[in-house]
Amino acid sequence: MDEDLKSASTFKTAGIAAFGEGESGHSTQRLFRVEPGHSAAFALEQSSLLMGCVNRLTLQAGIEHDPKLTWAAHYLSGMAKALVEDVAHAMLDRPQ
Repeated sequence: MDEDLKSASTFKTAGIAAFGEGESGHSTQRLFRVEPGHSAAFALEQSSLLMGCVNRLTLQAGIEHDPKLTWAAHYLSGMAKALVEDVAHAMLDRPQ
């Protein structure tokens, strides 16, 4: 197993990254947060699955000119981004 993948399996989500604009519409007030304690490998796998959905949604939105699909892709991409950011935070802030 590649060293990076092996080390990724030992890290856990930090529970720091968040997504979804809050009621005020500002990005400083997020509606959702990644839960701490999930394996980084699982979180990255879920992020990849979400991005696969985003890819299909944006293609379909472009073909059908459907803004609802665009908004769905926007929220799913926010979830995927938060998962990746949370894992990166956990990996970069590890004790040396």
